[in-house]
Amino acid sequence: MNIGILQTGSAPESLADAQGDYDARMRWLLGENDFSYVTYKVEFGELPASPEDADGWIITGSRHGVYEDHAWLPPLEDFIRRLASVRRPLIGICFGHQVIAKALGGKVEKSSEGWIAGPQLYECEDGRSFAANAWHQDQVVELPQGARPIARSESCAFAALHYPGFALSVQPHPEFTAEYFEGLLDEKGHVLPETIRETARHDSVQGKANDPFMRQLLRDFMRLGDAALVQ
Repeated sequence: MNIGILQTGSAPESLADAQGDYDARMRWLLGENDFSYVTYKVEFGELPASPEDADGWIITGSRHGVYEDHAWLPPLEDFIRRLASVRRPLIGICFGHQVIAKALGGKVEKSSEGWIAGPQLYECEDGRSFAANAWHQDQVVELPQGARPIARSESCAFAALHYPGFALSVQPHPEFTAEYFEGLLDEKGHVLPETIRETARHDSVQGKANDPFMRQLLRDFMRLGDAALVQ
């Protein structure tokens, strides 16, 4: 199965050199040897010609907001709608989660909670829970038609969304290991309030987000579609 990675942002250069850019994290997330991959640098205007150019798709995180004025954003949203029309499997992570919702009619804005960073606990609709590293100010606040919330946290009501027959998206970063998150804090932690930064660093060091649940669910969804969400 060939996966198209729609890369909408880049890691700080030193972090990318040491541990891989955001597309490398997507390959790790889904399994380096489980799929073949091609990366499209969407942030720099590179988009696939057709939804059929890959068997499945994944949209990375980004430093950008989905409501910002970038020339590459409208074509990306149009491509998402094309994917929805042909039902090619799609996964969205953080920015990817938000831009899928926006493209399909939802609303994204800055959270009243401010920055949410570091390990967070998420509760699933089926009673299970998982921990994952978060790094965001923006979040989905109004759902597009057909989206089904499947996970939430105290600070994020729509932390994971299922679009039956089509897509699965998550607000946190299951691709950020503790080591990768530490590197991100070293490079970009200055943007966070000090208390959030130090709490995030402490909790990450303590290994509070080393939970394979969401990683496995995303892998299964790419292979199995909606059947992956049935216990």
